[in-house]
Amino acid sequence: MTLSQLPDLLPPPSPKRIAALATELAELAPIQDGTELERLSKDFYAYSPVLSPLLAPCRAQLAVKVERLEQVRRVASACARLKVPLTLRGAGTGNYGQCVPLQGGLVLDLTGLKQLRSLDPESGEIVAEPGCLLADLDRQLAPQGRALRLAPSTYRTASLGGFIAGGAGGIGSLRWGFLRDPGNLLGLEVMTVEPEPRLVHLDASASGALNHAYGTNGILTALRLPTCAAVAWQQLVLGFDDWNQALAALQGLAASALLLNNVALLEAPVAACMPWPLGCPSSAGGEHRLLLLAAPESLASHPDLLAAWGGRLLWQEPQAAHRGLPLRELCWNHTTLHWRGQQPDWTYLQLLLPPDPRPLLTALRQRWGDGLLWHLEAVRQHGEVRLSGLPLLHYAGPAALAALIDQCRDLGALVFDPHQITVEEGGLGGIDPAQVAAKALYDPSGLLNPGKLRGWLQRPASDRPS
Repeated sequence: MTLSQLPDLLPPPSPKRIAALATELAELAPIQDGTELERLSKDFYAYSPVLSPLLAPCRAQLAVKVERLEQVRRVASACARLKVPLTLRGAGTGNYGQCVPLQGGLVLDLTGLKQLRSLDPESGEIVAEPGCLLADLDRQLAPQGRALRLAPSTYRTASLGGFIAGGAGGIGSLRWGFLRDPGNLLGLEVMTVEPEPRLVHLDASASGALNHAYGTNGILTALRLPTCAAVAWQQLVLGFDDWNQALAALQGLAASALLLNNVALLEAPVAACMPWPLGCPSSAGGEHRLLLLAAPESLASHPDLLAAWGGRLLWQEPQAAHRGLPLRELCWNHTTLHWRGQQPDWTYLQLLLPPDPRPLLTALRQRWGDGLLWHLEAVRQHGEVRLSGLPLLHYAGPAALAALIDQCRDLGALVFDPHQITVEEGGLGGIDPAQVAAKALYDPSGLLNPGKLRGWLQRPASDRPS
């Protein structure tokens, strides 16, 4: 894939337009060059050997950091009037290039909007600004006995707006499903990109079109979310000599009535490369490991279950008491991060496996051998227990990667391709008309994060302004 293959992707704005924008936003101290502008133009797309050369040249021409709603309005208005592309950014922990500007223009850093505006003591609903770090939010919720439902493994550094705009699920998805499952996003406050920007308040139904849309169809300035009762999670690491027994334990625990927040399975070679928490024995590579976050009341059942599946308890410690590496940072894409730190010529995929994953696991092992290693996460999708796969792959070129993706799809997996730059290929699998319609309402000139919403680029001529 090359940038030239994207339809209707225009060249960056002229230096004259950028200079005019910088002058208009002078009170906001725009960043016009240097390492900070470079940093604000990047995320963790280096996970992908396909995206790395594609996105390396992409750079904003200007960046602005905001702390107040009125500053967001000024930026949106100026970009709309001067027709300058506007790319939104949170903490930059994504890895699909979601916040990388393909068409230059201005990057708007929203991490300064970080207020918890309200917490309803009865329902537990919160309204928070997009720059809130997830870990900071949880610390503010803790005195009320509440906690966030869902969080990525980058919980300590990820922002709320970036998680909703670019994430899909993570820790908590075994209980609460994915971000786009009904009930996980209750409303949004959105600033439009127009000469006279509007502040729009959306209910849960209307908010769905901006959930996991890479910031292509509206500036999120506040988010309404449910929370859950806080739980004193226990961290457990279980060892298995037999892969099939480990897989059965993963599926059995995920389908049980035990209160679990995350269950992940790492194949033995992957487990051997992980930086295990202090006190947890390292793996010599011969055992597969199951990682659990479990409620204290669930622990009484574990010995009997472990004996039935052939596993053994290797380590246990309360999450709150642990001061080293938390177990959640060995799950989800932190697993990929740790692995690639030692194996930089490897990459990964993201899959939702079919209800019976065993034929797929067997077929892929037979074809790809030791060039594919398994990392599985138990999740719920629309209430049904499924396995999410984040397999690690030795990168053998784009043709081999495409063949693997085709085989995964043929075997019934839903592929969330982390080597693509558009919303549709990276997660949805197809054009969502609601996302395109929302962009027409809230970004009518198509200035937000251009090139990332294929449905907008391919909309019928009759839907385009004359």
